[in-house]
Amino acid sequence: MNQTDPISDMLTRIRNAAMAKVEVAEMPYSIIKSAIAHILKREGFIQDFTSEGGPASKVLRVYLKYGINRDPVIRGLRRISKPGLRRYISYRDMRSVLNGTGVAVVSTSRGIMTDREVRKYRVGGEWLCIVW
Repeated sequence: MNQTDPISDMLTRIRNAAMAKVEVAEMPYSIIKSAIAHILKREGFIQDFTSEGGPASKVLRVYLKYGINRDPVIRGLRRISKPGLRRYISYRDMRSVLNGTGVAVVSTSRGIMTDREVRKYRVGGEWLCIVW
């Protein structure tokens, strides 16, 4: 299967699973997807994530988190930088997402970071997505 934007595919699978109130979202594994899942877990948007399978067919499983009345913790996901239009941002221009309720994910020279870490370490990079 040919994918032009695997990060957008990951976000769409998580969004669809949250709307369907499914416990697990499965997707093909990649290092950048694993780093994004690690940030989502650290920020409290998902319960956990695992990677299973062999080197040729590795799968990333994201276990979603739900609140009261089975409302998903993830209210929204939005891809900012796309393959056709890359968006880069400086730490000076990085603002908090929804007054700190959400998180921006940025790919920097030091790895994948949140908007708070970007401002703390004073590095810029490609603005991948926002989650709230």
